[in-house]
Amino acid sequence: MSSAGVVPLLGRVAAAVSEAIARVRPETADADPVVRRSDRADFQSNAALPLAKRVGMPPAQLGGELATHVDVTDGVIADVQVSGPGFLNITLTDSAVWETVAARLADVRLGVPTTEDGRRVVIDYSAPNVAKEMHVGHLRTTIIGDSLARVLGFLGADVVRANHLGDWGTQFGMLIQYIDERPESPWHTEELDSDTSSVSALDSLYKAARAQFDSDPSFADRARNRVVALQAGDPETVARWREIVAESEKAFGAIYDRLGVLLTPDDYIGESFYNDQLADTVTELVDKGVAVDSDGAIVVLSEQVKGTDNQPAVLMARKRDGGYGYDSTDLATIRYSIASLHADRLLYVTDSRQALHFQLVFEAARRVGWLTDAIGVDHVAYGTILGPDGKPFKTRAGGTVRLMDLLDEAVARVRAVVAEKNPDLTSAELDTIAEQAGIGAVKYADLSTSRVKDYTFDAGRMTSLNGNTGVYLQYAHARVCSILRKAGAATRATVDTLGPLEPAERELALALDGYGAVLGEVAEVLEPHRLAGYLYDLARAYTSFYDSCPVIAADEPIRSNRIALCQLTARTLELGLGQLGIAAPQRM
Repeated sequence: MSSAGVVPLLGRVAAAVSEAIARVRPETADADPVVRRSDRADFQSNAALPLAKRVGMPPAQLGGELATHVDVTDGVIADVQVSGPGFLNITLTDSAVWETVAARLADVRLGVPTTEDGRRVVIDYSAPNVAKEMHVGHLRTTIIGDSLARVLGFLGADVVRANHLGDWGTQFGMLIQYIDERPESPWHTEELDSDTSSVSALDSLYKAARAQFDSDPSFADRARNRVVALQAGDPETVARWREIVAESEKAFGAIYDRLGVLLTPDDYIGESFYNDQLADTVTELVDKGVAVDSDGAIVVLSEQVKGTDNQPAVLMARKRDGGYGYDSTDLATIRYSIASLHADRLLYVTDSRQALHFQLVFEAARRVGWLTDAIGVDHVAYGTILGPDGKPFKTRAGGTVRLMDLLDEAVARVRAVVAEKNPDLTSAELDTIAEQAGIGAVKYADLSTSRVKDYTFDAGRMTSLNGNTGVYLQYAHARVCSILRKAGAATRATVDTLGPLEPAERELALALDGYGAVLGEVAEVLEPHRLAGYLYDLARAYTSFYDSCPVIAADEPIRSNRIALCQLTARTLELGLGQLGIAAPQRM
């Protein structure tokens, strides 16, 4: 069931300006009112400038006419002034601002409407490989995808989280053969070193198997035969494969639990899931004339993209040897998501280097008829995490950074910062706060950056209590909660809508009123950094409010109104941080 929510003040002002345009120039009633927040008034409308060109009159004159026709009798708009070349500077009544604060505070959703109600959104993200440890390269896809799942779910979408595990292919025949030829392997004896996880052992065994595969033709032949056995359903081989998958999934779960993301085993859809769909997928592509034979392979030749040789870019639906690869599986995946999951929108959260691949997959899906104009599809591309040297983040030895090691470092840094600031915390309290803030710091550093950009992983900066960091926002939330505890504000404050409104109160109230609009932007453009930036600006607006507007010592009804602003700020920060997948501690 959809929720209409509380109409934001910007929306009410925009409606008033649109009504004025319709009165003054009925032929332009469809014009954009061009309303935004302003530092000269509560809001500013720039509608007169583009409109003046359409109707052939000076913008200042048109602005003056619009100003006289903006309704100031309904208790929302107090004053309209024309400035510059025809800008409308619009000030709200104090009562309208307080009424909106009261309405948002009274609503469990803070007045945010369910704008995505009824849409099924399939989000493909994280996608680690079985038998390999998750590393820094999995961080962005996992937390960007998780944030989008949270925001879209909150806005009413039926979100399907699809964790496309790499659990099939030649590498598994190679790994299984290598393990079975070594009865002394810790995988057989189950005598793993106390510091070595199952998946870490598998990762090491896989690297050793790969080395032997590349250097020993006899082993390579046996490994290929084992792949055939796996594909044919040989019980012993399948049992070993399932064991490897199960151990890997346990390791993934430990990372997901620590990151606090929504992914569970129910969301895992391995490449193996699509095995029995690959042949039918290719047949349909061929039957509809989208895929063609090319020297024994079945390929889709792009009609939109040229390769480096000025020939059509190629999507490999089936290899010459009859095998299927990454392209095949992704074609089957998009077909399944539309036909069986009934997706209204598809999001693929992978790094920007896969842009061409997904462009070709989407083109093929449109040409064959799976993907229609009624279904939205986006490659949610993101940039690279860089090290201090400006190159892709590696260990000092040049290896891949394990994701668990990266999280350990952030938590340790935050623990030291918090321990210094609050020496009275018990060890258990310190551990809890450090874990929440350390993980939050890593996630916020990523989510506060436009996803299409690269960013530098700087553990010192991202765990700072100052500046645009996750720790700063968590501390801001904890500070508001502390004030509310001191005020004894256990229940929702009563708002006196006729009370006075100080400038800092007005700024904070208007910032709080913009929360729903920001979530709508995130859902539309798939940029979580807009929510992160909003929360940072909100925290700063609260700081300005608290510095100039005493809360606990104020007289009534001012005290209750300021407590209401504190309560709405705390709830907005908590909910907003939650939609980034970040905890909001009440004490730090």
